[in-house]
Amino acid sequence: MDVDTRVLRYYVTVAEDLSFTRAAQRLFVSQPSLSRQIQRLENDLGVRLFERSSREVRLTAAGERLLPEARRLVDGWQQAMRDVRVADAARRRLLRVGFVATGAGPLGRRARTVFARRHPGVTVEPKRFDWGGEAEALRRGLVDVAFVWLPADLDGLHAQVVAEEPRWVAMAADHPLTARDDVSITDLRDEPLLWTRRAPAAWVDWWAVNPRPDGSAPVWGPENDNVEEMLEHVAAGTAVCFGTESMAAYYAHPDLTWRRITDVDPLRIAIAWPRDGASALALRFVRTLTTTRPALHETSPE
Repeated sequence: MDVDTRVLRYYVTVAEDLSFTRAAQRLFVSQPSLSRQIQRLENDLGVRLFERSSREVRLTAAGERLLPEARRLVDGWQQAMRDVRVADAARRRLLRVGFVATGAGPLGRRARTVFARRHPGVTVEPKRFDWGGEAEALRRGLVDVAFVWLPADLDGLHAQVVAEEPRWVAMAADHPLTARDDVSITDLRDEPLLWTRRAPAAWVDWWAVNPRPDGSAPVWGPENDNVEEMLEHVAAGTAVCFGTESMAAYYAHPDLTWRRITDVDPLRIAIAWPRDGASALALRFVRTLTTTRPALHETSPE
């Protein structure tokens, strides 16, 4: 019997969380789809891996026995895929730089330009990911380095903070708060806030300032999968969203307005790369960024 490594990864995640709901969130799949995949694996094996009730999920004896071997297979296959992708990029003299939304803003764009000028035989390829996906892209070998928005799961990665950006709020152009030059988090207490299931819960809570300073929870608005969907909701007046200073400059829209939030922590942006198996080009990019960062912050390269 051939077993899909993706289904094994689903099984390992459920076994670690002992919750189909939490596992589905981590895997970015729907809970019904996850349940179907686990049932398919159980049918193929001819055994039950989980005992399910309305109150809890538990591993059966067979499930306990399978777990270490499944972890080994999943980890080995993921490592193999990562190594192949990194080796292929190195062979092609390709540096893949991951980011989410605006990444590190002007700093990231200037760093790529300086690196490309210093390494004329290298192709620098920016690769965009949706919310919270840039660190996982590094672990999967989809990129060689990445500008990671913190907080993030940095397991298996080196990271160095290279920039900070104030947080801003986007709202419909006719929203009453647009009359102010800036706003506080208290001003936004009753505003429905856009959020996503595609990012880890800790990431979502940090962006949402959950809980708020008075201990209350945000008013959760519609969900979104990416920045374009998020801003369309805002422009339609259904909710507000939080972003960064560079997003306010980059994502101009005739039907929405950005205002700075004065009393929340800024976003910290890190450059991250694999702890093991980082390509020589990745390490050179990190060195370029960290050694020339003050100049990159101040001026564009000639």
